[in-house]
Amino acid sequence: MRWVRTLMMQLTVVAVLAGLGNTVTLADDLKGQAAGPKKPLAKNVILMISDGCGYNHVDAASLFEHGKTGVQVYESFPFRAGMSTYSYSKGTLGRLTLGEYDPSKAWSDPQYVTRGYTDSAAASTTMSTGHKTYGGAIGMDTNREPLLHAWEKAERAGKMTGVVSSVQWSHATPAAFVAHNESRSNYAAIACEMLSENPTDVIMGCGHPWFDANGQSKTKPNKFDFVGGQETWNALADGRTGGDADGDGKADRWTLVQTREEFQSLMTGPTPQRVCGVAQVSKTLQQGRAGDAEAVPFQVPLIETVPTLAEMTRAAINVLDDDPDGFCLMIEAGAVDWAGHDNQTGRTIEEQIDFNRAVEAVVQWVDQNSSWDDTLLIVTADHETGYLTAPVPTGQPSPDASVRLTNNGKGVSPGLKWNSGSHTNCLVPVYAKGTAARLLTKLADQQDPKRGAYVDNAEIGKVLHAVISGAE
Repeated sequence: MRWVRTLMMQLTVVAVLAGLGNTVTLADDLKGQAAGPKKPLAKNVILMISDGCGYNHVDAASLFEHGKTGVQVYESFPFRAGMSTYSYSKGTLGRLTLGEYDPSKAWSDPQYVTRGYTDSAAASTTMSTGHKTYGGAIGMDTNREPLLHAWEKAERAGKMTGVVSSVQWSHATPAAFVAHNESRSNYAAIACEMLSENPTDVIMGCGHPWFDANGQSKTKPNKFDFVGGQETWNALADGRTGGDADGDGKADRWTLVQTREEFQSLMTGPTPQRVCGVAQVSKTLQQGRAGDAEAVPFQVPLIETVPTLAEMTRAAINVLDDDPDGFCLMIEAGAVDWAGHDNQTGRTIEEQIDFNRAVEAVVQWVDQNSSWDDTLLIVTADHETGYLTAPVPTGQPSPDASVRLTNNGKGVSPGLKWNSGSHTNCLVPVYAKGTAARLLTKLADQQDPKRGAYVDNAEIGKVLHAVISGAE
């Protein structure tokens, strides 16, 4: 069984199961395994994260593409709510202090949301483990001890798992569902752990050492950090990387795919057992390409040699759905955040549309190949980036994120204003579909005066663990 080796590998992991303050050691958890795992509440679990996406990022893409809002497939999901994203941060005397989201302050003092925000590493670790942590942590708690990822629990239960991203695959969000490291900046170590010390079956993203940001090959390589160092990359390219993922005592090597055609070929038909997809681009699929980043979306030609996020998503699912026990998959549109940091309206809209297409691909797969009883799909963000609002009228001293963006018509960028180049502590949207989404409904018990009911990102982690273990 797939979980045997994972249990051997994770004897020091601390699992957070029932709540933020209720931890159990893995030894305690093994006792429960000895009695036999419960039936999961969903066979397949898919979490889709648009990194840096707030409510207005969704609307900006919709207004440009459709000339109206409320049209994305996930906006009609049965569960729709807000989500708080705060983490631990250093307070007085360097001590870690747990942040907060106070709805009254968020709307009475617009500057409130520019303080106490999380980063992607802490936010994604929280969604993966159900445990709040400090900025930069990859699968670690505030004492720098490893936490149990939901995907690790899924591997024990016999499921296949994977992560997909439109940025480097060892970057914060995908890493925080697979690896354990004190700092998100330790890319080489994180990449090596993802490839050699974890039974994950699919890893896809960017970070190719031999291609630039425009998808052009290089005679002198970039740093190999994002792929684990030059020796690890060479071993991956030669088919020599990958440990025993399924507990049968034999090495399960990675199959490396690189070209767009290779990604597309994985979308249908037979697939290798384990796939590492490294698109032929250094940073992001499209956001980092040359050309006027402030231009109208898609005016600058796209790089044709790299896959879309939807194509990577279809390829990943086609690999993972071979497992009769089901699978767990995290898909990230990481470059929405990157465009937000640079206040690039056109690239932000492009990246969000690419994410929307990936969501549509997942919904289509569920409708045609699974069911909403068997599959839970959650669509959300890890935090908001850029403090994106409608234009601030003359005489209004500060932005109001609840004011609708200016609709300039289909094919025209909407009127908006960037108020920050960083993350914020704003609520972000979360949408879910599937019978198991009832767990989120139970947890959406906090109220915001503008956004309505909301959950916390730690509760996303609790739901993932509960769905996989079969415990309500």
